[in-house]
Amino acid sequence: MSRQFTLVQLRYFQTVAELENMTAAAAALNVTQSTLSSAINQLEREMGTRLFTRVPRRGLRLTAAGKLMVGRCRAFLEEADMLYQAVHGEERRLVGELSVGVFSPLAPFRAPVILQSFENQHPGVDVTFLEADQETLRQALAQGRCELALMYDLGLGPEIVRHVVARVPPHVLVSANHPLAGRRDEGVSLQEFADEPFILLDLPHTREYFMSLFQIAGVVPKIRHRATGYETVRSFVGRGHGYSVLNQRLDHDLTYAGGRVVPLPIKESLPGVQVVLVSQPGVRPTAKAQAFADVTRALFEATEST
Repeated sequence: MSRQFTLVQLRYFQTVAELENMTAAAAALNVTQSTLSSAINQLEREMGTRLFTRVPRRGLRLTAAGKLMVGRCRAFLEEADMLYQAVHGEERRLVGELSVGVFSPLAPFRAPVILQSFENQHPGVDVTFLEADQETLRQALAQGRCELALMYDLGLGPEIVRHVVARVPPHVLVSANHPLAGRRDEGVSLQEFADEPFILLDLPHTREYFMSLFQIAGVVPKIRHRATGYETVRSFVGRGHGYSVLNQRLDHDLTYAGGRVVPLPIKESLPGVQVVLVSQPGVRPTAKAQAFADVTRALFEATEST
């Protein structure tokens, strides 16, 4: 038996799912709240299930069925737009909005480069980034607030769909004035820093990864400062407040605070992190998301080959 839902109802559903608020969604769609509410109620009747739960004073939350539908809905609506282009003989061109999550330490020097390349190839797509820590991105994917995410392979369940775009080893970061700063080639051991103050990049799942490295090396770090910003960690190190262990490296050694830092390879055999493109299982990616993934992979491959 066919279901008599409409594209308008699906577009309304998509907006409500993104904003989690009926009043805000009605304003964004330029319709009355009663019109929007009626459309959502009719869609739920056609689907034979509740798509939202009403949370007093907190708006709406997707049900399990709603979460499943929101991912599939994106691709369905995109195909509808493509159908119009095909019928009218127009060149197939990607258009619309795309929300992408990006892990905070990766965002400053990866997101702008990827966006520039993507916009050159697909100028009709409006990309927005959600910059956040690992756990927030994982939740955003599950809730449908972003369609894919560029992040580390940390804290992700086995059910998550991921594609590795890079593998990044850890390194020790010291100030340019540190006594060991000249050992760029021979490297250093974490044992040599056992008595020095440590600056920890303190983000969910990331902190556990860094602490596991010390455990492997048999060192208990003396944590002096914790920071949630990648550049904050670099700035503390550059001003001589301690050393750190990071993965991503910049092409320059200058920090926001004016100090200079030096990355040093680690002698111990320690696991690196995988940079991955992540999407939700069971959800067919839109053509926009697939195109963004292709551009991202190509840029990472070009970087690793140079």
